[in-house]
Amino acid sequence: MGTPADELRHELARAGVRAGDEVIVPSYDVCETAHVVLALGAEPVFADIDPASFCLAPAAVEAVVTERTRAVVAVHTFGHPADLARLAELGQRHQLAVIGHGLVAEPAADIARRQQHARYLSARLKGVLTPRPHSAVAHGFQQYVVRVPGNGRPDRDAFARALRARGVDCRVPVQTPVHRSAAFRRDVWLVETERAADESLALPVAAGMSRREVQRVVAACNALGGLLQPAS
Repeated sequence: MGTPADELRHELARAGVRAGDEVIVPSYDVCETAHVVLALGAEPVFADIDPASFCLAPAAVEAVVTERTRAVVAVHTFGHPADLARLAELGQRHQLAVIGHGLVAEPAADIARRQQHARYLSARLKGVLTPRPHSAVAHGFQQYVVRVPGNGRPDRDAFARALRARGVDCRVPVQTPVHRSAAFRRDVWLVETERAADESLALPVAAGMSRREVQRVVAACNALGGLLQPAS
């Protein structure tokens, strides 16, 4: 079996993507997806995300469709499935291939354990904005991503440093949106993508964590009172 990038490349090729075509992709993502599009000689076009799912927003996708658009790559972000039903409708209207990407086959027990951890965190965390998955989907919580309210990136980074000092292995899931990276710089402003990159923080939610370890995450976060003093 090939890598996820190999599989995506084959899916795009089967969809008829060739040099000169446009493929709509999220910018709130790793660069791999856009690199696969480039490898086929096509051009990645970046669309904004839905703030709740962190996946491509169908309305934002439709806003950037042109006569050169051949396909849409809908990345399932952090384990939250993309809205493939609405994107498929859009694809039918514009004769586009819609390809889901990013869900990893995992043991059901691992997914269930992470979902249990996520429910516990969401019920008890204070001072941060917890995930708001759409009710019609099952979020696999490959990552448990909160938003730190306040002054964007400075406060999020200060909060992360304080959590790490208390032994919580948190991380920024997307440091730089792809459209602002050196290889793919585009003169576009994607409001929700920029906000997510500045505010989001992934807290540990691994299936192997004990309840006591999850409780320590809650205690460390809540001890900070959520928002720290605004960064200068």
